Amino acid sequence: MAKKNLVIVESPAKAKTIEGYLGADFVVRSSFGHVRDLPKEDKAIDIKNGYQPVYEISPDKVKVINELRQMVKASDEVWLATDDDREGEAISWHLKEALNLPDATKRIVFREITKNAILNAIKNPRTIDQDLVNAQQARRVLDRLVGFELSPVLWGKIDKGLSAGRVQSVAVRVVVEREREISAHESKSSFKIVANFLLDGGKTLTAELPKNFENEAQAREFLERCKGAKFSIKNLEIKPAKKTPAPPFTTSTLQQEASRKLSFSVAQTMSVAQRLYESGKISYMRTDSTNLSEDAIEKAKTSIIGEYGEKYSFVRRFKTKNDSAQEAHEAIRPTDFGAQRISGERNEQRLYELIWKRAIASQMADAQLERTTATIGISTVPQELIAQGEVIKFDGFLKVYLESSDEEDEENKGMLPPLNIGQILNLDLMKATERFSRPAPRYTEASLVKKLEELGIGRPSTYAPTISTIIKREYVVKEDRPGRERKFKELTLKNDQLSEKTGTENFGAEKAKLFPTNTGMVVNDFLVKNFPTVVDFSFTANVELEFDEIAEGRIKWQDMIDNFYKPFHKTIETTMGQERSSSARELGVDPKSGKNVYVRKGKFGFFAQIGEAATETEKPLYATLKKDQLIDNITLQEALDLFKLPREVGFFEDKPILIGIGRLGPYAKHDDKFVSLNPEDDPLTIDEARAIQLIQEKRVNDAGEAIGSFEDELITTGKGKFGPYVKHLGKYYSLPKGLYLKDVTSEKAIEVILAKRHAEANKYLKEFPENPQVKVLNGVYGPYIAVGKRNIKIPKDRDPQTLTLEDCLTLAGDAPEKTPAGKGKKK
Repeated sequence: MAKKNLVIVESPAKAKTIEGYLGADFVVRSSFGHVRDLPKEDKAIDIKNGYQPVYEISPDKVKVINELRQMVKASDEVWLATDDDREGEAISWHLKEALNLPDATKRIVFREITKNAILNAIKNPRTIDQDLVNAQQARRVLDRLVGFELSPVLWGKIDKGLSAGRVQSVAVRVVVEREREISAHESKSSFKIVANFLLDGGKTLTAELPKNFENEAQAREFLERCKGAKFSIKNLEIKPAKKTPAPPFTTSTLQQEASRKLSFSVAQTMSVAQRLYESGKISYMRTDSTNLSEDAIEKAKTSIIGEYGEKYSFVRRFKTKNDSAQEAHEAIRPTDFGAQRISGERNEQRLYELIWKRAIASQMADAQLERTTATIGISTVPQELIAQGEVIKFDGFLKVYLESSDEEDEENKGMLPPLNIGQILNLDLMKATERFSRPAPRYTEASLVKKLEELGIGRPSTYAPTISTIIKREYVVKEDRPGRERKFKELTLKNDQLSEKTGTENFGAEKAKLFPTNTGMVVNDFLVKNFPTVVDFSFTANVELEFDEIAEGRIKWQDMIDNFYKPFHKTIETTMGQERSSSARELGVDPKSGKNVYVRKGKFGFFAQIGEAATETEKPLYATLKKDQLIDNITLQEALDLFKLPREVGFFEDKPILIGIGRLGPYAKHDDKFVSLNPEDDPLTIDEARAIQLIQEKRVNDAGEAIGSFEDELITTGKGKFGPYVKHLGKYYSLPKGLYLKDVTSEKAIEVILAKRHAEANKYLKEFPENPQVKVLNGVYGPYIAVGKRNIKIPKDRDPQTLTLEDCLTLAGDAPEKTPAGKGKKK
């Protein structure tokens, strides 16, 4: 018997959870995300007819829509239960249109997937909110117009294959400007004074001068004057203090904290959070709100009192700072505060525990502290040393959770030993250590999200895709980079004797930071010069506010698009008429040849050039830039150094070793074989010994390790150009996804070999000896017929195993002339 109620959600995981809460009269099905979109060609938007978008059912959703249409016919009532935000509202509207549902179709929303939430939603349905749909539609149309009109300008003026986007280009600009800020920073040194005192009972006291000395001479003079000085406690100040918990997570703060505490990328955080939401463990993960519902506050309070006691509970109601918050419903929180841990995949457990701790801590009492400041007088100088410490008198929310910080210098102050005013201190030693000023830090994915949020650019649903896009398009790279060594001076006063030494320290090392590429900088500079509005921070933030106004029904989306598009299109036309943009930068003159030296963009990347354009008699010299070199700040000497490559660094096995830079990066060449240098290897300084080490390591990896035998032949493993593999009888078998070299046993290797053989054997479903050109094969998109160089998809109503040669030739004759190889023609 057909069920009467059809509930449609976006994801199969969500459908499975919800179906378990509803009775036998309900069936829940998934649309697998968006079902309609703008077609890829440039006729997707009718500009002359009020920017009317032309939607089509996505090719991969035709089957889904057909199945849903059949289920709609068999149902008495349809309920649209997509996510409770603009994106979800738009999916519901597209489903309504694609399935020909009436305008009065019931729309239900919920912020968590629990039985109570689902049943309450069923009791309180509404219809589709067209204002929310229009806000999402305006974003989609505007982004399409910007992308489709701006990208061809980049192709014509800079290079093919480039693209621009309304939000992504602003994100790139933020990263580029930070990089230039770092490049422009001139590090200044100063000297920090730190003193260590010996106390009774083997205890020590550390104090420092609040202000650094500007130079070595001042620091030296201060230490000299401290010879023979008496040190005493001049003042003790004890003050109560408190720490207050952070509010529950928004999308942005969850991404930031998961990055700091769990080392998750922004995309990974959202992916894991999505699974937690769909399995009913947490509330909706795309939100700008720090608010908790009264029901959630009460449940948190009950959990805190039961676990920690009454004194640890303190009810807080947080107000969202962002007045224009799109998803101002509720913060991210656990659906069951009583469940501190969950079962499931490890990363799901880790992220859930982070969300639980943050939400619980937000409803707990302040931590009560006692901060002590000791002022230490010096008999021979007017300056005073300061020692600070703190002790926790009541841990409060710290029993559960403490928010991390992006600040690299953050220190936890320990407890000071017992001290008294007038107490004479015994100086062990006093140091003046050279310290250097640092530029603003490069962005991580999470700190870039924070910056975009501060600028009012983007919304919870756009942060992760924006960052993924700029990395995928190689405008920005996310990577570790090694630091550099520098020397510093240290003066030490001990037993009234002054000594000095020079030490070395590593600085500038970066981990998982965002760096702009040369392409990103060139595109950014072009847009800033020619399309300042598109990459203007305030303008982009104001566009977001206009989307909010559309969502609230205050302005028409077509008017908002029109106000942007007309001046934007005029700038497009003006720019198209200008000369092609040049990325070349003149660095100076090569002292050897007297010719100009440039850095510029070429067909295969960025390079340095000595000399002008090629003539019949003379050609310029070229050298590829290293991966971390930017045309924006490379110096003349750094460019000239590149022409030292390729260079010979020595011999190995009576054959020379050459070091150079190619399209795939720095390499060592030996015996006509290439070995990639590691990121920490500088091609300009690497020596013979290190090059030989890399060559030998490559040989070991290529040779592989014998792990057993099969069919009386050895099985070896190794790592090659295309990743880890198993080798047997001279054939290489790539490891399947999820299987790592360290986990490959003889048994697993045999499984890989047999699976590959089986796949190859089944590729040819049928062959015809009387006509070898005709074959029936299994392809990525299903079985097809190969006739010479032509490939014809087999209709679904035909069994590939029963096809005769005549059947194949008949089908080939009926098929269109040109069909994509191995794919068949999609209808």
